Amino acid sequence: MNEPAELDSGLGSELASGLAEWLPRQRWFAAKGRDIAAVTEVVRRRLCQFEDSELEHAVIEVSYADEGGPERYQLFLGYRRQLPEKLEHVRIAELPGGRTAYDALWDDGLADSLLRFMATGAGFGDGALGFAAEPDAEIPHGDLVSSRVPDAEQSNTSVVYAEAAILKVFRRVTPGVNPDLELNRALHRAGNTHVAALLGRIEGLLDGKAVGYGMLTQFADNSADGWAMATASVRDLMAEQDLRADEVGGDFAAEAQRLGEAVATVHADLSRALGAGVLSSDGLVATAGQMRARLRAAIRVAPELEPYENALTEAYEELAALPTPAPIQRIHGDLHLGQVLRTPTTWLLIDFEGEPAKPLAERTGPDSPLRDVAGMLRSFDYAAGHLLLAEEREAPLAEELDAQLRYRTDEWVSRNRAAFCAGYAAAAGADPREQGVLLRAYELDKAVYETVYEARNRPHWLPVPLRSLDRLATGS
Repeated sequence: MNEPAELDSGLGSELASGLAEWLPRQRWFAAKGRDIAAVTEVVRRRLCQFEDSELEHAVIEVSYADEGGPERYQLFLGYRRQLPEKLEHVRIAELPGGRTAYDALWDDGLADSLLRFMATGAGFGDGALGFAAEPDAEIPHGDLVSSRVPDAEQSNTSVVYAEAAILKVFRRVTPGVNPDLELNRALHRAGNTHVAALLGRIEGLLDGKAVGYGMLTQFADNSADGWAMATASVRDLMAEQDLRADEVGGDFAAEAQRLGEAVATVHADLSRALGAGVLSSDGLVATAGQMRARLRAAIRVAPELEPYENALTEAYEELAALPTPAPIQRIHGDLHLGQVLRTPTTWLLIDFEGEPAKPLAERTGPDSPLRDVAGMLRSFDYAAGHLLLAEEREAPLAEELDAQLRYRTDEWVSRNRAAFCAGYAAAAGADPREQGVLLRAYELDKAVYETVYEARNRPHWLPVPLRSLDRLATGS
């Protein structure tokens, strides 16, 4: 293997046009529905070359035909003269000279090179791209390490190595420290057991500013995600006609309580590691104003929110009038049942990037831990609500059966929300329900966001957040 110098040439018309067609088909591409005007090279480096393949790292800029701004994405590009059949699905473009460009993360040999770079602390471009292992980490490398790319992710791409480690490659690139890498590092160094152990990282400079490109953590083998576990519990309850939620074999409440304890522990360690502050009276007024502005914008997209406008506005006014400042600190920022894993021994929190649509400055700023609590409480509503909706859409239900199913799913939601808050209180020393005005405002703000999302992407799911608003808006 050799490491040639940085490439100076542009992408070339074949690769650029191939990327323009390939990008919209990728799950992590954030601009689906926007017409691509151009794909240009920001930086591109050849990392290694073998007899039958080459590996490059690239940051590209995608500009669009509309008035919206451009976006930058990270790629690991592979090149071969003969593309094996198993890599056909990641083919990007045919290039002059008979070479084929493709997504290198799916190539065992090239993906293995990233591990070796990390284990040896390789650097490229005078610090513009660097691989490093954590001081106490053992990086699997040596003989070729088998790898696979899971298909469950939305905004990034991960590579699982021999079921022992997982490399997350951040696809959207923004100058600044990536919060997922930053918070995982802080929690790992604090000894927190509710995050996967951080093993290594890929960082660099872009436009003269620090940027996070990827992170390697211990793989949570034999784990299940919280969404799958919660929805399985709801299905068990729906299948039982005569049992209460606490009598069903798949009762989730004990797990919800343990999850609450895990989230509180993560919040406590983040506060100790990265500091905490308070949201003053002026800050509470500003936060309430932001929520009102989001509601006004949301109503333009989803008029179904109009009947709730007065009640939500009153809730935000209560928030603005709170006499006591609210604690703030670094938080997860996008916490829900899909962002937690249950291993055989504990709950793990994953994906600390925050809401992908928010600017990096917002995702890395302090916020109330109750935003995370509200996100998880909303997720319990979703786990039950979407299954109830599916049951109702499957076939018309008799009025009595429909009412029974609603009662049973509402019981499941209430039981697990209470269990989560009880677990959080046991670990944190304070029950989030005691801050009812603040917690309710965050839940309402999240439900507004959900309504807009469903209106744009899954209109048939709109009843899920709207039913929650019926309850939240009245405070019942």
